Amino acid sequence: MNSFVLAPSLLAGNHATLAGSLAAVESAGLGWVHLDIMDGHFVPNLSFGPQTLADLRPHSPLFFDTHLMLSEPHRYIGVFARAGAQRISIHVEPDYPHLETLREIRALGLSAGIALNPDTPVERAYPFLEEVDLVLVMTVHPGFGGQAFIPETLDKIKQLAAWRHKTGATWRIEADGGVTVKTGLECRRAGADTLVVGTSFFKAPDKAAFIADISI
Repeated sequence: MNSFVLAPSLLAGNHATLAGSLAAVESAGLGWVHLDIMDGHFVPNLSFGPQTLADLRPHSPLFFDTHLMLSEPHRYIGVFARAGAQRISIHVEPDYPHLETLREIRALGLSAGIALNPDTPVERAYPFLEEVDLVLVMTVHPGFGGQAFIPETLDKIKQLAAWRHKTGATWRIEADGGVTVKTGLECRRAGADTLVVGTSFFKAPDKAAFIADISI
């Protein structure tokens, strides 16, 4: 069993002081931060670029769990690796060389992840499972924070957990979107060991209590 990991999404932090948002994650005793990279094409929003990661990297020892929501992620693997990403997850939906891109991520010494949108069949991830360290299940439609969790995505998590158990694999299952204490515990019961939390973490009046409740 993989240890449970909680990864707050910097997208939900204060963009006027991103270093302060990183510090809040550290102060809460967490080890990961999730970085949503959006291009305005694959998803209807823009977020951070590699320079943001490069500027933040010297200020934090956190693990940079980097999620590329890009139409052409294969063009940006090297630049995000140099900027300080430690895992890069790429989506199955756009048309680009997925397998070669995952292998490039690993060749650069990073962990590799494959990501699925809510409407994408879980079977789309199957051909890449031997090449990844993590499978990311979007539990909302990507693009904006604060959306409601889509319960049907739990079936994908359950299927991934069944495949992992059957093969004895060790890749992580990450749920991303609309994760609260309630939905986070549902994801964990389904088989997820990694949760991305955004608004529910940064808006929590008592972050220690939030972490304790979702880590049961």
